[in-house]
Amino acid sequence: MQDTSMRLVIRVARTTLSISTISADGTVDFIPYVVKSGVSMAANMREAFKTEAALQKSYAKAVVMVDTPVLMVPADLYEEDDSDKIYAHSYPELSSDAVLTNVLPDLSAVALFSINKDLRMVITDHLPSSRFICALAPVWRYLHRRSFTGARSKLYGYFHDRRLDIFSFNQNRFKFCNSFDTANAHDSLYYLLYVWKQLMLKPEHDEMHLVGDIPERDWMLDELKRYLQRAYCINPSGDFNRSPIAQIKGMPYDLMTYLIKGR
Repeated sequence: MQDTSMRLVIRVARTTLSISTISADGTVDFIPYVVKSGVSMAANMREAFKTEAALQKSYAKAVVMVDTPVLMVPADLYEEDDSDKIYAHSYPELSSDAVLTNVLPDLSAVALFSINKDLRMVITDHLPSSRFICALAPVWRYLHRRSFTGARSKLYGYFHDRRLDIFSFNQNRFKFCNSFDTANAHDSLYYLLYVWKQLMLKPEHDEMHLVGDIPERDWMLDELKRYLQRAYCINPSGDFNRSPIAQIKGMPYDLMTYLIKGR
């Protein structure tokens, strides 16, 4: 029986998987799935559909947030027929994956990302109407709007899934957008300061904002403040007006942002 009053959000990354259900009154049930190492994510997803009660129901709509490498293409240069070719050229190790797109009209860009074909088939077999989105899209959109607060330029660092995404905006476009594989605080500090210097941001004027699973948070903030005056860590609870969703332990910031702000 189909439950039209409940929504389903699946978030899948390289080594993590979670299931979230949203009831009609907005209550969220966040269920991290224990991924078995040495087994493909498609196999883990198949097992989750067999064992997780939340996935035994039939949903009218489901969203799948996919955290895989992203290729950002300016909207005025995007050609749909070229998506597979340019993504495979940029990420040859993912050339056998299915390439998906996330249009970002407010940022004049199209995000190309990928999903393992077997994983996509497992999901669509169980949830034929599921919609796939890039996991970072809600974060880009929300922090883009946030970047208009005040007159200072802002550089953002989002830590998640043993990766650091760094981005900045100039009006309605990305000024910078790149991803670095690291869970190490020292390497992360180097990447942040290197991008800051590359963008020629002003240490006495402009701002750096960090969010997510920040390694050695206090040390990182102290070190950044040795080089620039305005470095901050975003507190989701305060930023989202103490939303109950922002209090859910272990929920990634991108999923939190999607559930609170949408898109």
